[in-house]
Amino acid sequence: MERTLIGELSSKAGETITINGSVDVRRDQGKLVFFDFRDRSGTVQGVVLPGNEVLMEIAKTVRNEFIVSVSGIVNKRPEKNIQADKQNGDIELEIKEIEVLSSADILPFELDAELNLDTYLDYLPLTLRTKRARAIFKVQSEIARSYRAFLNSEGFIEFQAPKLIGDDAEGSGEVFEVPYFYGKTAHLATSPQLYKQIMVGALERVFSIGIVFRAEKHSTARHLNEYTSMDVEMGYITDHRDVMKMENRLMQYIAADLQKNCSAEFTLLGAEVPVVPDEIPSMKLRAAQELIFKETGKDNRNEPDLEPEDERWLCEWSKKVHDSDFVFVTHYPVSKRPMYTTEDQTDPGFTNGFDLLFRGVEITTGGQRRHEYQNLIDGIKMKGLDPEKFSYYLQAFKYGIPPHGGWGMGLERLTAKFLGLANVKEATLFPRDINRIDTLLSD
Repeated sequence: MERTLIGELSSKAGETITINGSVDVRRDQGKLVFFDFRDRSGTVQGVVLPGNEVLMEIAKTVRNEFIVSVSGIVNKRPEKNIQADKQNGDIELEIKEIEVLSSADILPFELDAELNLDTYLDYLPLTLRTKRARAIFKVQSEIARSYRAFLNSEGFIEFQAPKLIGDDAEGSGEVFEVPYFYGKTAHLATSPQLYKQIMVGALERVFSIGIVFRAEKHSTARHLNEYTSMDVEMGYITDHRDVMKMENRLMQYIAADLQKNCSAEFTLLGAEVPVVPDEIPSMKLRAAQELIFKETGKDNRNEPDLEPEDERWLCEWSKKVHDSDFVFVTHYPVSKRPMYTTEDQTDPGFTNGFDLLFRGVEITTGGQRRHEYQNLIDGIKMKGLDPEKFSYYLQAFKYGIPPHGGWGMGLERLTAKFLGLANVKEATLFPRDINRIDTLLSD
C-alpha cells in the first residue's frame, strides 16, 4: 500500500492506510499497546487492540526509535478523548500490521531528558531527534529559505564563494592554514567579502550563504570556529543607510515568514517572533556610549567598540523606549573596521559602517565599502597590509566598480537569538569550536 504521511491523516478518517516512521514512545496499558509514531510531517497515536496475538507479540518487541511500516484504520476519537491542542488529537490509528524496517538498541537516556550541553552534543546523532532540536532546525531552515526569497525578490543573484583562498579576506592573521600544491599555503575563508565585492562589478546585487571559518580561540556561548555566513553586497548605493534600509526590510520579511510558518515551533520553544519596526532605531557609536554613561555611569566613551554588556543594555533600552528588539549602531572608528570600509568624510576618523544588535547581541556587521582604486589601496596600507597580496581583488577596482556596500551575518547566531537559546551551539548542526569537532578534543 502506498505510504501516507502522518500530517495527512486527519483527512483520512475511516480509511485503511500505511505510514512509515519512527517510534517515539511505546506504552503498554493492560491488554492494549499504544504507540506514538513520527515522520517528517508530524506525530500520531496508534493502538494495538486485543485479539490478534501475532500482532500483539510483534508490538511488544518494538521499542523507541524502531523504524516501522504500520498499516491500520484511521478512527475518529470519542469526543471526551479529543486533544484539541495536539496534532492529530482527534484521531487514532487502529493498527492492523507492523513491519520492522530497522531495529534500535535501548537508548542511553530518554530523548526528552534534560542534558548538559556537552552530553547533548556528544550524542547529537540521537538528540537531534528530539522535538526541541527538530523545532530549532526547522526554524533555521525557514530563516535561510526566507532570506533567499526576499533577496531574490529584490533582484539579488546568489553565488558560491570559494572556501580555499590565498590570503585572509579581512587581512587578519587568525585563519586556518591548509597545505596546498607546490609547497604553497592556502587558508580557509573567513568571509566571502572580497569575492562578493568583485561580483558587484559583474552582477550589481549578489548574496551568498556558505560556510566560513574563524581561527580565534574563543570559548564562549556566542562564538563558533565554523559557521554559516549569510552575506549581501549591493551596488549603486548612496551610503551605508541604503544597506541598513534593505536589511530592515529583510528582517521584517523573515519575521513575517516565521510567524506564518513556524508558530508551532516558537510555541514549543517558549519563544516569541519579534516585531520588526518600519525603521529600526539607529545611533552613532559615540552617542550610544554617551547614553550608556548618562544612564548607568559606565564610562566607555573612548573605547573603539561596544562591550557585550553594552550591547545587552542598548537592546534593553531600544525595547523599552522604541519597542524594538533591534538597534543599529553606526560610525565605528576607522581603526576598528576592515581595510575596505569607507570613512565618513563628514565625520573624519569614523566609518560608514554599522552593527545590527538584536536581543543583546551583534548579529550583523556591514557598511559602505571603499570603491575607488587608490582609496582602497590607502585603506590596505593603513592597516599595515601589502597591496600586492590583494592584486587579484584590486583588479575589480582598477577598472571601475560602483559605490557599494553590504553585510555579513551568522545563521546560527541569528537562529539562537530568534529562539532565545542560551548558547549558539544549540542552534548549530555539528558545532566546531576550540573544544570540539564532533567529540571533545580534550578531557
